[in-house]
Amino acid sequence: MAEDFYKTLGVSKSATQDEIQKAYLKMARKYHPDLNPKDPEGAKKKFQELQTAFETLKDPEKRRMYDQFGPDYERFSAGGGNPFGAGGNPFGGGGNPFGGGFSGGGASFNFEDILNAFGGGASAGANPFGAGGGGNPFGGGRRRRSSAPRKGEDVTATVSVPLATAVLGGTVPVTIRRERGGMVSVDAKIPVGIETGKKIRLRGMGEPGVAGGPSGDVILEVEIAPHPFYSRFGKDLTVKTPITLKEAAFGAKVDVPTPRGTVAVTIPPGATTGTRLRLRGLGVAPDGEKPGDLYVECAVALPKSWSKEDLELLQKLDSNVPDVREKLRF
Repeated sequence: MAEDFYKTLGVSKSATQDEIQKAYLKMARKYHPDLNPKDPEGAKKKFQELQTAFETLKDPEKRRMYDQFGPDYERFSAGGGNPFGAGGNPFGGGGNPFGGGFSGGGASFNFEDILNAFGGGASAGANPFGAGGGGNPFGGGRRRRSSAPRKGEDVTATVSVPLATAVLGGTVPVTIRRERGGMVSVDAKIPVGIETGKKIRLRGMGEPGVAGGPSGDVILEVEIAPHPFYSRFGKDLTVKTPITLKEAAFGAKVDVPTPRGTVAVTIPPGATTGTRLRLRGLGVAPDGEKPGDLYVECAVALPKSWSKEDLELLQKLDSNVPDVREKLRF
């Protein structure tokens, strides 16, 4: 069954570009191999499928071709097939090859097109129409023009990087769809501390070169996937840390995971949601730079249900609390 890129991303065929990107970021985080240690190979395969689908549907022209031709749209858009048009006859339907060009199958060709298509050009010994002395069979001594080696075109793509990989460095699997070179899957190296919008160059992974020239490069634009607890601002990190009502009232020591390992953080008595504690040097640490800081932001977690006794106790406690919105102004 042909691969359905819309189904892969979990969106409808009428989805907007914004909906496609949001769906991709959500699914990419869910299936990233680093976040699926129990099935890294399966996650890697799914992740690569997501990238292939996103690279096609995010581009309006590729999306239009995909909607028309399906997953094999590149074979049609690349103009592959018989270079002489329908029927495979280089002289068309009764066209005169000696009459200054000809038409056949809806396309027009001149003599140089014919000679080049036979692969021999008009050089000596390359007469495709039989013996009769080397050189151009149509006279004039015209020789085929040689093509100078040229570097292949660069390919651009977007890669979703988990926050932990962006902070600590690592690799992410990437599937690149090339117009002439087909698809290729690689593990892209992510440097420590990379940010959204930065670019990574994979040399020699782009489109094949022309006439023996070198291949182009792949330019990856980085997008950092959202994290449910951590956020990043430059080299500083903030982690929203849930604490209980008792821990907020009496204070406590709680374990908090950080990029350098788990640390015990002291919560002061009377902490409220929004209380911030600074851990110096535990933020992002790009190579050769001073590390940022980590901020622990408390979030008081209340029970989802209360007993009658609990509510009565809260009523008594609340009677001793002053007007908390006394200074609230617009």
